[in-house]
Amino acid sequence: IPKHMECITSKLEEMGAKVIVFDDAIRVMRTGKLRQTTVKTSPYPGFPTDMQAQVCVCMSLAKGTSRLTESVYETRFFGYCAELESMGANIHINGKTATVVGVEQLYGSTVYAHDLRAGAALVIAGLSALGTTQVEDIHYVERGYEDLIGKLTVLGAQIRRVED
Repeated sequence: IPKHMECITSKLEEMGAKVIVFDDAIRVMRTGKLRQTTVKTSPYPGFPTDMQAQVCVCMSLAKGTSRLTESVYETRFFGYCAELESMGANIHINGKTATVVGVEQLYGSTVYAHDLRAGAALVIAGLSALGTTQVEDIHYVERGYEDLIGKLTVLGAQIRRVED
């Protein structure tokens, strides 16, 4: 239900994305360099902790310095931030807050999905990166997102599953 996503869509608009809301879908387009922002997770109707990792990817590519404070699950940063840093992200964690200094480009790397949300964020980062990104432990993502590769391919992504 798009109305339930207003906290996320308004934050993306604040960052400079163009958001079009339909009855049963939301289209998000980046029309230029994203802008820095501040996010503090909180229960609904606040910014959902389940989108924290994904917005951190956006912050990594935004102009300026963003801040992301996790107020629901204090240790959620640690798994995926190191993986984003291996792709060139500039993230500093102090307690429950990540300071994210935007970089011009992320770079392909082999990264590890420690859980569903981290995996989704790493797929997004990989699609944004220059070069090839391989997301290991992709079973977390496959468990939570039905036919993600097929859906992203329809949108024009160059993505495929590599068997072990």
